[in-house]
Amino acid sequence: MNTNLIKKIATYTILIIAAVVFIFPLYILIVTSMKSLHEVFLTSSWALPIHLNFSGYITAWNALKGGFMNSFKFTIPAVFFSVMFGSMSGFAVTKLKFRAANAVFLFILFGMFLTYVVILIPLVKLMATIGLYGNIWSLIITHTAYGITITTLIFRNFYTSIPTTLMEAASIDGANTFQIYTKIILPLSIPGFVVASIYQFASIWNNFLFGLVLGSNPDMRPITVMLNNLNGSVLPIWNTLMAGALLTSIPPLIVFLFAGRYFVSGMLGGAVKG
Repeated sequence: MNTNLIKKIATYTILIIAAVVFIFPLYILIVTSMKSLHEVFLTSSWALPIHLNFSGYITAWNALKGGFMNSFKFTIPAVFFSVMFGSMSGFAVTKLKFRAANAVFLFILFGMFLTYVVILIPLVKLMATIGLYGNIWSLIITHTAYGITITTLIFRNFYTSIPTTLMEAASIDGANTFQIYTKIILPLSIPGFVVASIYQFASIWNNFLFGLVLGSNPDMRPITVMLNNLNGSVLPIWNTLMAGALLTSIPPLIVFLFAGRYFVSGMLGGAVKG
């Protein structure tokens, strides 16, 4: 048998197995969400529903609809601020020539290695001291600060592909640093903004710990916290939980579906140095 044919068969076999492994939890999620609770406990997890039942979706939506709005209220501003600040800091450490540029970048990058648990107590004390604990701005500020590290890294990698000669030519024409950034760098940064925004949206939307700790006010609890509260006190309400998990995943899924190709092209664009 042809060696190339054997390699193709082996490759596609591995890919099919990997696809099944990744898709199987999604299959369980969908079929369980369309069963009644009685049917969930009577049938196997992978069995198709005998009778379609959408009561889980109705219950989940009624419980989570407030969390949707709360999550949007802090996710969108946090994405905007973290991406903008990341763009500025990435531009500064990449294109501005100053002695401590590498040290500053490493200091910013160090924040990526700080786990959430390490900063929880100081974070709560800080927010309480400045009067923002239990306020939506505590989540916006926290996610913005944590997001600057990864967005700086994304933009630094992207800005290395932009020729420095463009900046030098603009500088000769009399443009200052602010004008160079706003008139030259920003228009060229659209792929970087797409990559950083998609990553930040998914990360902030799916975050549970910050919402649990800082969302002491019931009116500002994010959807991930409310999803956790769907669990029954005696028995898990599996159909409602699965429906709630599926509803919670819709916004990030929509973002990836509409902007996924820009995400891939932006990542590849940042990998090529000019």
